[in-house]
Amino acid sequence: MYDKTDLILNIAKILTTMHKKVIVVDSTITQKAKYVVPVINPTVTYITDFEDIDVAVGFKNENEIKNYLGISETEPLPYDIMLVDVDNEQGLSEFELMSNEIKNYFVTAFDLYSLKRGLEILSTVKTPMALTKILFAKEILKEEDDYLNFLSLGYKIMWNEYRIYFPIENGDWSVLAENQRVAKIKLKKLSTQYKDSLIYIVSEILNDTSENQIRKAVKTIERGV
Repeated sequence: MYDKTDLILNIAKILTTMHKKVIVVDSTITQKAKYVVPVINPTVTYITDFEDIDVAVGFKNENEIKNYLGISETEPLPYDIMLVDVDNEQGLSEFELMSNEIKNYFVTAFDLYSLKRGLEILSTVKTPMALTKILFAKEILKEEDDYLNFLSLGYKIMWNEYRIYFPIENGDWSVLAENQRVAKIKLKKLSTQYKDSLIYIVSEILNDTSENQIRKAVKTIERGV
């Protein structure tokens, strides 16, 4: 079992702890953030603050967010980092995520539904797109990765050589489920491998920041400071 929304919020929490202004945009069909992130009066589109992260739900593109914030479409968004969660062709196109200047990740587990649902979206990509795999698995098996490569043959996808693995562990899932119940982002009880993978992704996003600085941010979150 895995949860992309929790993954993105955990990454965003580390970034905000490092004094980055972050917005998480849930542009998925299911809009899970609407149910995971507490909000007093949800509307069709809204932005709410959660653990120092701005979470945007229901927006189809960047200009809609700018209109909501009351800024001109020619102005940049007032954030250091925007993390966008999409699971449909429209989201890929509207947020202009197919540019190779943007870091893009393909998040999946290895059950057939997750793989084929994700690849269904990637099949719509018309120009070559570089992607890094974020794989949730009980074990790191070459056969599973090879199967994903096989399923994506013929797509305009350029897989980066390295892969990021997250363990599917009952312990991690219990921590994430408890975080949802109490509406908090806590990292302390997550497995070392889960936290190491979070740190790796953040180091990619902040390519001018040392791993030690990121680990210090994680320790700060663990202490609840």
